[in-house]
Amino acid sequence: MKNSELLLMKGNEAIGEAAVRGGCRYFFGYPITPQSEVLEYLARRLPEVGGAYVQAESEVSAINMVFGAAAAGARVMTASSSPGISLMQEGISYIASAQLPAVIVNIMRGSPGLGGIQPSQADYFQSTKGGGHGDYRLLVLAPSTVQEMIDHTILAFELAEKYCTPVVVFADGMMGQMMEPVVLPEVEPVPSEKPWATTGMRGRGPNIIHTLHLPPDELEQHCHNLFAKYHQIEANEKRSLAYYTEDAEILVVAYGIVSRVARAAVEQAREAGIKAGLFRPITLWPFPDEALVNVAQKARKVLVVEVSMGQMVEDVRLSINGRLPVEFYGRIGQVPTPGEIFNKISQIIAEVA
Repeated sequence: MKNSELLLMKGNEAIGEAAVRGGCRYFFGYPITPQSEVLEYLARRLPEVGGAYVQAESEVSAINMVFGAAAAGARVMTASSSPGISLMQEGISYIASAQLPAVIVNIMRGSPGLGGIQPSQADYFQSTKGGGHGDYRLLVLAPSTVQEMIDHTILAFELAEKYCTPVVVFADGMMGQMMEPVVLPEVEPVPSEKPWATTGMRGRGPNIIHTLHLPPDELEQHCHNLFAKYHQIEANEKRSLAYYTEDAEILVVAYGIVSRVARAAVEQAREAGIKAGLFRPITLWPFPDEALVNVAQKARKVLVVEVSMGQMVEDVRLSINGRLPVEFYGRIGQVPTPGEIFNKISQIIAEVA
């Protein structure tokens, strides 16, 4: 990968261009705020590179079109926002069971129900704990900048093909709509061998892709095979970043857009003489639990900040496993300010002093 050009881009459009540069040639989706610009961009861009864009009649149709294109060996993507991703859950479960590579973008909005079009992180459980029916996992990447929306989209295609599994790019309405300067990389996608693809027999036996395993022993073995792959992903793909954690007494944990705000709050706390640090998960599944435990060694308390009523906080508590107290601060439909998080940090340090 080499850098080519610097542009000012909206997050949703950046995802579309990153998908094209990452080798995606087929996109199936349905418009929903605040991610519709992904569709609009690819409707124009894909035909320029010999690809195809199809606006399905619903999100249910779109995800099953993704299933078909992935089964034929194509690099394929869909994008939606929270209620639309809910409609896709059955198809996502099928794609995971069939062990097909695909990229799913979720530009989250306020929830539950129709909620609102404001930014949210309340789909964490849905993506990291499965979401659809059955025993499966999704690899989930959480960018925090428009540049990372580009980089993580390209990475998502690489990981999807490496492990033959769907990968989620997990962002929110604010990131989808905001504009930032980005460097668009020149990418030369490495073609992967796909002997399993349904591309016509061509002198070989038929490839049959299915998710129905009626004999109990066969179904059990299929699930064991899936989880052997998930254990491999857990061993190899946990990603995170840490800031000012070497001597941190208060450790803030946040991801996505909130991690940027939290970093500003941590810097404000440092200027005030408070030893605060930030841990930012990049893979939400697999959750970077060992890295979190390592940076929390000197902390006296952990503060988890999310744009939800509290979801990632459960994985943080599981990782910390009672070693130290974990507090939560959340907003709904709006991103907390650095001042809010700084005030919470100050309150906590006063309590533990």
